[in-house]
Amino acid sequence: MHDLSAFPITQKWPAQHPDLIQLYSLPTPNGAKASIMLEELGLPYEPHLVRFQENDQLSPEFLSLNPNNKIPAMIDPDGPDGKPLALFESGAILLYLADKTGKLIPQDPAGRYHAIQWLMFQMGGIGPMFGQVGFFHKFAGKEYEDKRPRDRYVSESRRLLNVLNQRLTGRPWVMGEDYSLVDIAIFPWVRSAVHFYEASELLGMADFPEVSRALRAFEARPAVQAGLNSPKRD
Repeated sequence: MHDLSAFPITQKWPAQHPDLIQLYSLPTPNGAKASIMLEELGLPYEPHLVRFQENDQLSPEFLSLNPNNKIPAMIDPDGPDGKPLALFESGAILLYLADKTGKLIPQDPAGRYHAIQWLMFQMGGIGPMFGQVGFFHKFAGKEYEDKRPRDRYVSESRRLLNVLNQRLTGRPWVMGEDYSLVDIAIFPWVRSAVHFYEASELLGMADFPEVSRALRAFEARPAVQAGLNSPKRD
């Protein structure tokens, strides 16, 4: 039995099963990356809901694990050398879980770095740009009379979608024949742009048929469906 009492976050979210990976999250696009990855790998984990409406992410307990107050965050009781490992940042979590299991990432060095470059493409481009489109299209930013900020992010998001569409032409997944952590990183954001932000028409998704095709394949995966609902919302 592992003892996770050294991690203050477990005071607010007690571990009922301390031998399992502890996930602190919410099924937003970034949060869903971690839960989908865990589901795809078949790794048992205990999900803990971080309630934004209650500012859980700003609590001292959460900040003790992630000083950047963002989800997801994770504790693996069986980390390197058998010691517990705490991590935040969704991209780092995906890489760690892939390396831990040897799955969902190419095993040859060149393929691994090619996957990492596309992971960085999502982290540095798709996530921030799509998030800004959501703000200016659906949330408080939609009230701004000046549409230049929105249009700037729409233009950049369309550019990124075009890059992704070209990459997917002739390939079932971003890395080719094999589904990988790159798809798990990218498609929750594409899904959110289409369904949650309701920005399909704004972004002109009809211009990116390969992206839409891959999104449908992604959404059809049972592990994706499970991960999109973990942790369960109240």
